[in-house]
Amino acid sequence: QVRLVESGGGLVQAGGSLRLSCAASGSIFSINAMGWYRQAPGKQRELVATITSGGSTNYADSVKGRFTISRDNAKNTVYLQMNSLKPEDTAVYYCNADLVVITGAWTAGQGAWGQGTQVTVSS
Repeated sequence: QVRLVESGGGLVQAGGSLRLSCAASGSIFSINAMGWYRQAPGKQRELVATITSGGSTNYADSVKGRFTISRDNAKNTVYLQMNSLKPEDTAVYYCNADLVVITGAWTAGQGAWGQGTQVTVSS
């Protein structure tokens, strides 16, 4: 069983910063891409940023220049540094990972989601 556990959300004023963390644990053989998504009330879940195992990154246009995604492969952890936060960044932020897991004598591909962490930016 694989778990993704997020932390670091909270309430911050506009212009402030937060750092989210997401740690993967369980029967993990390797992790390919990891990423952050968010879902605001009444809206669909949207991609925020992704990072490959080699460190290549991709960002939504709305967060480019403000957010930075990084990962520590030794700790199976992905981070999201969020600066210059705006009220429109308010959402539940979800961690996602594309994993290869150990299943008995074999390995298999598996996607996983965290439980989400609330980020609220006040104006």
